[in-house]
Amino acid sequence: MMYPKVAHPQLIVADRVFDGVNGNTREGQAVLVSGDRIEHVGAVEALRKDCPRDTVEIRLEGATLAPGLIDGHTHLSLAGDGRSYDEMFSESDEMMVVTGAMNMMKHLHAGITTIREHGARNQVGFALKEGLGRGYIPGPRMLVSGRPITCTGGHFHVCNEVADGEQEIRRSVRRLVHEGADYIKIMASGGGTRGTVPGRASYTTEELNAAVQEAHHYERPTAAHCRAKESMVNAVKAGIDLMEHAEFLDPDNEMRFDPHLAEMMAESGIWISPTLQAWTKYPRIVELRNERDLGALSHDGEVELHQLEARAEGRLDVMRKLMEYDVKERVLPGTDSGVGILAFGHLDYDLELLVQVGFTPAEALLSAMRISADAVGLTDEIGTVERGKVADLVAFQGDPTVDIEAAGRVVAVFQGGMRIR
Repeated sequence: MMYPKVAHPQLIVADRVFDGVNGNTREGQAVLVSGDRIEHVGAVEALRKDCPRDTVEIRLEGATLAPGLIDGHTHLSLAGDGRSYDEMFSESDEMMVVTGAMNMMKHLHAGITTIREHGARNQVGFALKEGLGRGYIPGPRMLVSGRPITCTGGHFHVCNEVADGEQEIRRSVRRLVHEGADYIKIMASGGGTRGTVPGRASYTTEELNAAVQEAHHYERPTAAHCRAKESMVNAVKAGIDLMEHAEFLDPDNEMRFDPHLAEMMAESGIWISPTLQAWTKYPRIVELRNERDLGALSHDGEVELHQLEARAEGRLDVMRKLMEYDVKERVLPGTDSGVGILAFGHLDYDLELLVQVGFTPAEALLSAMRISADAVGLTDEIGTVERGKVADLVAFQGDPTVDIEAAGRVVAVFQGGMRIR
């Protein structure tokens, strides 16, 4: 990825530093950045004495400096404005690229400096990454899957990577790798696409395993969309690297937690991205709660809020039960931004929901930093504030290790050492 060159070393001084290595926040620390890398992390006065003469000092009073956030699940080409899949996919590819450029800026300004782009039509995802790499458009660093592999009539079939059977799946993997896919996304169950059933599997274990074998041959990890319980079982047996959604849906589209499946997930070591704000419609809950706090919530709004909160609790209870199986260090936050009402710029919502299911605020932050970097294979570059790492940093007003809502109060973003906001 190309970064603008920073002319002078920078000493970034905040009230506290959360380095992402563990759950601790340290006061009296500063970060010295040279070019696009972190040069030193240490006590403020000591670094001031050793700084080069031309160092620029940046003071962020009342703030916590931390590694840039990582969003493991986005759909840049979708607007997240409440329209249906049919309506959003009626746009041209060119308009989808424009939409993606807008969404990249929203995420970057919210302190999200790395994303996994989980599927767009035709060449849209690849075009966005190419534009980013050339420096034509600003945005988070991107790992792209290109077109998600799906069965005939399956979820996201309009993205145009349809494959039925093991041989077609292998061909799809090869095609995507040669086009530039950083990882392979496969739709293991139905989803929100009209005509599909979220509670039913789309591929067999053998078909998913064909995708895994072919992807791993080309040194690419795999991610599987798994809303159905059956698809979750298939994904674990097939050796999928990362499971998206993990909703435990039965064919009647009702969630029913399965302890045996949870044991399988824990034993397999699979990464899990539960995309909690998607199922819970959390952005709408936040909107209605804000209206209630202002005394402006109507009776219909009260009814809607009660229904949404009750529905959300069902999903969160399933996640709480899963947390009993020692998978916390394998859980990654992902917004699923672009779909439905899921607007870009709010990974903080997923962090709030992780806290609601049993994470401490510090653990939720680690999941979006060091743990996510490990899951996407970038642990040597990002995810922690350490010497030699890329200077992707975010500053929050307040202390998000005490109040997780502070993760939504971003006051500064640095990408490759360059201050974005």
